[in-house]
Amino acid sequence: MERPGCDDAETVTLSRDFYRADRSMRESGFDVSFRFGPHGAATHHFAPVCLNSLLYKTEKDLEEMAKLLGKQTESADWAKRAESRKQQIQKYLWDAQTGLFFDYNLGKKERSRYIYITAYYPLWAGVATKEQAATLVKNLSKLEQPGGLVMSPYETEGQWDFPYAWAPTQIIALEGLRRYGYTGEADRISYNFVSMIAENFHRDGTIREKYNAVTRSSETAVKAGYNINVVGFGWTNAAVVVFLHDMPRELVEKLAREQAELAAK
Repeated sequence: MERPGCDDAETVTLSRDFYRADRSMRESGFDVSFRFGPHGAATHHFAPVCLNSLLYKTEKDLEEMAKLLGKQTESADWAKRAESRKQQIQKYLWDAQTGLFFDYNLGKKERSRYIYITAYYPLWAGVATKEQAATLVKNLSKLEQPGGLVMSPYETEGQWDFPYAWAPTQIIALEGLRRYGYTGEADRISYNFVSMIAENFHRDGTIREKYNAVTRSSETAVKAGYNINVVGFGWTNAAVVVFLHDMPRELVEKLAREQAELAAK
């Protein structure tokens, strides 16, 4: 799929602004994606849906913590901050026409049109309405592949874009689906992600940091960013535990049977 509203990589120069953007992109964790421009060259000019969802969740948690400690004034302050952020997310980051949450370009004063898995963070944080959740579920097909949810539908040769699936974003997206009652969709994607990891483990005895969700393989071909698929990654191990816990018993048993058959070959 062609990248929307994204300048050619050749237009990026190694300016002071670029290095500021590069530091911001590394800090964001999404290194490298073209989500914030070629090679993340405009990262610091965006209000990301993921960061604002995380901040909203933090504010709600602090509201509850203050309440439990009997600090009613502080609790009310955090509640006010959270509500304000929720309204801003709804105003600036939700696009009713496409039915997705997007990042907001502060320089251009417009929403990005770059479809990304972080569109599902507001489900996890509880920001989305029931109607928005239903629309987001209909849009899962834009990201769903045989091995789970890819980061984006755009092949940029960056490791945080198509065709790669990463454990932490799977966890957040699927916990978001479960929060709004879409357990069937969450079970299906969880199963596909875990079975992909298990099959690759049988092949080479390793757990990797990312996977090609299209080919269901740990073999990667990254050119934008480091090209090593790190072995023994904690968040992938965590995702397996979380998904096995959340999946219904019949799917866990099905997975066990399939893996036993693979081991017997």
